[in-house]
Amino acid sequence: QGQLVESGGGLVQAGGSLRLSCAASGSIFNIRNMGWYRQAPGKQRELVANIIWGGRINYGDSVKGRFTISRDRTKFAVYLQMNSLKPEDTAVYFCNAVQVAGTTTFDYWGQGTQVTVSS
Repeated sequence: QGQLVESGGGLVQAGGSLRLSCAASGSIFNIRNMGWYRQAPGKQRELVANIIWGGRINYGDSVKGRFTISRDRTKFAVYLQMNSLKPEDTAVYFCNAVQVAGTTTFDYWGQGTQVTVSS
């Protein structure tokens, strides 16, 4: 069974930067896309950014122009560079990978990493 391992969360002041990393380990293969979601207390999980293995990138509206997602083409790994952080970016950030097997997809999720932005 595969898993996603995240790192890079923490506490930062508003206007600061953080970089999150996520790498797949174990038996993860045929990945179609990887990305990041976040969930703040009392709110639904929302897309932050994802990258399709063909190259397309999607960003949530609230992070466009501030966050950048990238991937390591030699392995299943993605990174999220977060600049100009705001208190409203405070949330648990989850790495996600979508595996394709025939007509079936399977979602892997990381354990989550806390990002806290102080004002």
